[in-house]
Amino acid sequence: MPNWGQVMFQDAASSVMFQLISFHDHALLVLTLVLTVVGYALLALMLNKHVNRYIMEAQTIETVWTILPALILLVLALPSLRILYITDEVSQPSITVKTIGHQWYWSYEYTDFMNVEMDSYMLPTSDLLPGDYRLLEVDNRMVVPMQLEIRMLITAADVIHSWTVPALGVKVDAVPGRLNQIGFTTTQPGIFYGQCSEICGANHSFMPIAVESINTKSFMKWVSNFTQ
Repeated sequence: MPNWGQVMFQDAASSVMFQLISFHDHALLVLTLVLTVVGYALLALMLNKHVNRYIMEAQTIETVWTILPALILLVLALPSLRILYITDEVSQPSITVKTIGHQWYWSYEYTDFMNVEMDSYMLPTSDLLPGDYRLLEVDNRMVVPMQLEIRMLITAADVIHSWTVPALGVKVDAVPGRLNQIGFTTTQPGIFYGQCSEICGANHSFMPIAVESINTKSFMKWVSNFTQ
């Protein structure tokens, strides 16, 4: 969960999100160095009254300031492409969960089990218990086992939605007539909240997502209780 006044990312709950945060820090460091050098050069030009006639037409320095930005872009692009392919890779999922966006709630179907499906509505403020988060808590959380790869199949029944959980590094559009896929693995137990990130209508702000990560034994017990 984010905190009041938080300006950085939420704590990573998946390996993909951890790498996204690492890449953000890497890019921020490169940008800081670039801005420092460019800022120093601008200040030196504005405050310096001397003119070096040998630098007015210098092929060497023009070559340097052409090649150096290209190398910096490579340093940024290569890790970015690697993470892009990692986020889209689904290798050997243990469980498949299909989620359907509706106006304005989510429904989940555990296709590996019989009759395990549910609708997930936001809890109204009057039904919240002490410690619940307003506009984020739902009546039926999506429950997944930790440290196992989960494959999400995402679509919508009416308009375009977006299934987004920041702590997991997941943001996938739910498009009517299209089935999008993404995989994630939770690294720790907990409850991770998200919201629809596509402006889908009047109650767009009131269709939150709550993912509860538990151990495998508790998950199988939850499934068995659900099917009874």
